Amino acid sequence: MAAPSDLAFDPWDPAFLADPYPAYAELRARGRVHYFEPTNQWLVPYHADVSALLRERRLGRTYQHRFSHEDFGRTPPPAEHEPFHVLNDHGMLDLEPPDHTRIRRLVSKAFTPRTVEQLKPYVRDLAGELVSGLVEAGGGDLLTDVAEPLPVAVIAEMLGIPEADRAQLRPWSADICGMYELNPSQETAARAVRASVEFSEYLQELIATRRKEPGEDLISGLIAAHDEGDRLTEQEMISTAVLLLNAGHEATVNATVNGWWALFRNPDQLAALRADHSLIPSAIEELMRYDTPLQLFERWVLDEIEIDGTTIPRGAEIAMLFGSANHDPQVFDAPDRLDLTRKENPHISFSAGIHYCIGAPLARIELAASMTALLEQAPTLRPAAEPERKPNFVIRGLEGLAVEV
Repeated sequence: MAAPSDLAFDPWDPAFLADPYPAYAELRARGRVHYFEPTNQWLVPYHADVSALLRERRLGRTYQHRFSHEDFGRTPPPAEHEPFHVLNDHGMLDLEPPDHTRIRRLVSKAFTPRTVEQLKPYVRDLAGELVSGLVEAGGGDLLTDVAEPLPVAVIAEMLGIPEADRAQLRPWSADICGMYELNPSQETAARAVRASVEFSEYLQELIATRRKEPGEDLISGLIAAHDEGDRLTEQEMISTAVLLLNAGHEATVNATVNGWWALFRNPDQLAALRADHSLIPSAIEELMRYDTPLQLFERWVLDEIEIDGTTIPRGAEIAMLFGSANHDPQVFDAPDRLDLTRKENPHISFSAGIHYCIGAPLARIELAASMTALLEQAPTLRPAAEPERKPNFVIRGLEGLAVEV
């Protein structure tokens, strides 16, 4: 089924970016799958289909374990983009078994539940300090003062990146993540390539230092991780560290500001949360569902599949619309209503299947820590201005969120 020319789905339209959820409702009403010519992708808007496709082995995040670019009917990326693709293609998010299985198993030996649990006091204390600074100043930008520095510092602490080197992490990450938007520009690609080179060179030096002087950090753990003779290559370690930083803070930063902006626009729910802090765990899940930080997740069709009578050929790309799936009325009662007490909440904001977010437990700890600190120290927190939405679709967030206390 082709997407009609009058379809409201337009990921470059500011009005759509401000609120894509009505367009998703229209997509769902028109069918289970739609071909979208501007990106040459098949859009899938329903929760049941997205959930099934995330576990479908006929799809892959890559095709290069089975096909060349030419065999798959795809044009190889430009040679000048190679540093980005080397970095990206060796991370487990863009690999399929058996490489994905091996790398995830080795990373899991270093990135353990115990490692995450041990970070709790650090996360709680840092969130408290950041919020204290915001309160002392009488307000500020929730994004740059709290939402951003918290997860960046936590991942940097976990990886063992010295404090003096951390300022560059967020700009590197932002430039690399620009390539995940739909049809990125040449300028975006050039910034991503430059950041990939600089970040990789920095991590090469850090890995060399940790080989000589191992510590308690995750980089040292990745160097030491082995299983039945398997070890991570240096490139796999570099790509893993970059992936953990990028995925480990982009979602948390955007979930924080998207979430608080949603609370400000739903004062009854904010009042309920202020009155009962035990709602924090369910509030986090609901806010991640209500305004999803990652709106779209792509996979390649490795072997022909059929969706609702439509055959999707090998070589096609499927775009699973997480934001639409999280507002599917077949799964969520009154999906466009923010309900912090929602009991059944099978949102897919952390993905599913073999690519389920390895950092989800840490993200929940960070979100709970900042929310708790803000509720306790800034009980009258309120917006100081209407925020600007970032001109991005895939990674959904705000340019900033000015607040007063």
